[in-house]
Amino acid sequence: MIQQLCRNTDTVKKKMLPPACVQRIVRADCVRSFLGDVARRMLLGLERGLIVKLKVNGMDRIFDGDPNMPLLWYVRDILGLTGTKFGCGIALCGACTVHKNGEAIRSCVTPMSAVAGSEIRTIEDLGANGLHPVQEAWMQVNVPQCGYCQSGQIMQAVSLLKNTPHPSDQQIDDAMAGNICRCGTYQRIRRAIKLAAEKNA
Repeated sequence: MIQQLCRNTDTVKKKMLPPACVQRIVRADCVRSFLGDVARRMLLGLERGLIVKLKVNGMDRIFDGDPNMPLLWYVRDILGLTGTKFGCGIALCGACTVHKNGEAIRSCVTPMSAVAGSEIRTIEDLGANGLHPVQEAWMQVNVPQCGYCQSGQIMQAVSLLKNTPHPSDQQIDDAMAGNICRCGTYQRIRRAIKLAAEKNA
C-alpha cells in the first residue's frame, strides 16, 4: 500500500536528487501522511515511554503510562488511595506527603520516572496492622480540626521520628515547617510528636 502511495515521478523530478535519496524522502513523506497526526503522537509516546516497576504499600506495581505523571495522581486516581491529598501542586503545603524508601517526599511534584524501583508508602498502610504510635498520639492530643492536611502531617512526623527519635521543639518545627495547617493546629502537632517520641522510648 505504501509503495502505491509513493509512486510519484513528479516529486523525483522536482527534488533533483539521486533517485535513491528521493525514494527515501518520498517514502518518509508518505508514511507520515499515511499514519496521520494521531498515530505519530502515539509512536512518539512509545519512544518516550517508560515502564516503572515499584512497590506501593508492600505490593508490586507496574506503571506504563506517562513517565512525567506525578506520583500523587497515580496513587489517588489509579490505585484509589485517596488518603494522600492534593493541596497546592508545587510542593509548598505538604498535604501530598508520602514515603519513598522511608523518607518523606512531596508526591505532587515527584514524577513516576523518579520512583522506579522504589518502595512507596501512603497513609493507608501506616495503620494497616494497628495504629502507628504517631496516629495514637494524634488521637490522644486531638490534633485534627478540619483534617485535610493531617495525612501529610502524620507522614512527615513519622519520617521525622524515624531519623530523629527524640526531637527537640526546634527540630520538630524545622522538620514540619513545610507542612501547612490552615486551621493552625501547630501546637497540638508538636505535642503529639513529642508524645509519640515518648511512646517509642
